[in-house]
Amino acid sequence: MSTLISAPAHDTSGSAPAPHGSRASRLLRDDPKAWLPPLALWTLTGVLILAHQGSALTVGFPVLAIATGVWLYFRSPARYVGFMWWTWFLSPEVRRLADYAKGAFTPTSLIQIAPLAVTMVSGLSLVRYYPVLAQRRGLPVLLMLGGIAYAYLVGVVSVGPLAATYDLANWLYPVLIGFHIMAHSRQYPQYRDAIVNTFIWGMLAMGGYGIVQFFIMPPWDAMWMMGSDMSSQGDPVPFGVRVFSTMNSSGPFAFAMMGAMVFVMAAKHRVRWVAGALGFISFALSLVRSTWGGWVIALFIQLLKSNNTVRIRIVASAVLLTGLCVPLLAVGPVAERMQARLQTLVNLHDDQSYAARNAFYATFAKTAFTDVTGEGLGATGSSTKLSSDSGELGKYGSFDSGVMNIPFVLGWPGTLLYLSGTLWLLMRAVRASFAVRNDRYASACLSLALSIFAMLVFTNSLVGTGGLLLFSSAFSILSAAHWQKATRRAARIHPGDT
Repeated sequence: MSTLISAPAHDTSGSAPAPHGSRASRLLRDDPKAWLPPLALWTLTGVLILAHQGSALTVGFPVLAIATGVWLYFRSPARYVGFMWWTWFLSPEVRRLADYAKGAFTPTSLIQIAPLAVTMVSGLSLVRYYPVLAQRRGLPVLLMLGGIAYAYLVGVVSVGPLAATYDLANWLYPVLIGFHIMAHSRQYPQYRDAIVNTFIWGMLAMGGYGIVQFFIMPPWDAMWMMGSDMSSQGDPVPFGVRVFSTMNSSGPFAFAMMGAMVFVMAAKHRVRWVAGALGFISFALSLVRSTWGGWVIALFIQLLKSNNTVRIRIVASAVLLTGLCVPLLAVGPVAERMQARLQTLVNLHDDQSYAARNAFYATFAKTAFTDVTGEGLGATGSSTKLSSDSGELGKYGSFDSGVMNIPFVLGWPGTLLYLSGTLWLLMRAVRASFAVRNDRYASACLSLALSIFAMLVFTNSLVGTGGLLLFSSAFSILSAAHWQKATRRAARIHPGDT
């Protein structure tokens, strides 16, 4: 079985995949040993939390998470991707619980390293499956990596190696995860199942906790909000918070819920409607308007790409979710928060956020688009803390426009390479989607990738949670098309095996 999982020749040579439902495929899905390290990690994490061993958890969690990620990468690369998503979903909450157990907020925590390090493990695929880069499906990756490499060199000179290297990881890991998925196209069904399972169960857990957070506000979340001065997330009191559930802030959480609600259409889980209802309510209570719009765009694309049967299913799902959620969203303090936020979509002249973004575009556009060399990686976002002596966000620590962030950071050479690769990838994904039009997961991936790309006007959706969703979705479509082509070839050569 290890040969089936890790041998590079299967993915790079285009050889036929094992027949779906074969003994090898069942063993890959049902291997109980693949569950033991993640189960041990989360069990030990729970024990340390209950025992109030915050210091031990702060050191032990990232070490064990990275070890688990490496083990799963080689043992079960599809489940590795699912585990990677769980670390992004839950690590921020683990960090808050560790601080609460210690009785004090810590500005920086080793637990923050865990999801980034686990995700960067996928970089091994770039080395192990490098022949894929020479194929047509790998050329967009080369272009994107070239643009990122250019900006990294500029960043090392302009802001220093520490800030540039931290930002390098943020730009790299979405592309690396996408390449990892594409390089294992022979195991596409396992990746599809792993990702859908993770998002459905993740939506159930995070959506439910988000509702608890809004109505109760657990003390560890309140302590973290006050310690980190997260004023943009509302007030650390019941009914006052913009829900961020188990994640760092409402923005990444809203991206995760947006992805989960799109993947619901590809799921067959019995709990999907309960998960969808909880996720939809928490998604609404995050009050992130850009992801609300992104979700609407994704649903519209799904309707356009689907046949009449699937369209009816999407509309029926939307009606069912509305019927389940409206009674809660339309009464009491929940209704007040929602009404106030929705009014800003109509009364834009009273919207301070909209006015600030317009002013930012008007005053900064010339600087962003005329900076030929670029400021380099580390010049914007949270990485500016590493180039500041005070440890505070730098001048461009808060950057609300992806349209201007990309040229400002990458410069003209880096932007040309990076965006050329990204657009080429998306165009290939659109073309490939017609070959797998009956694959509901691939259709969901296409709508998600295009909608997130459209959100660049609000934020740099090509990095962070948005970038993970976009690139993993786009590369999943290419993987689906490659797998389906190989399956048809196998059926012609060995008709008795199917």
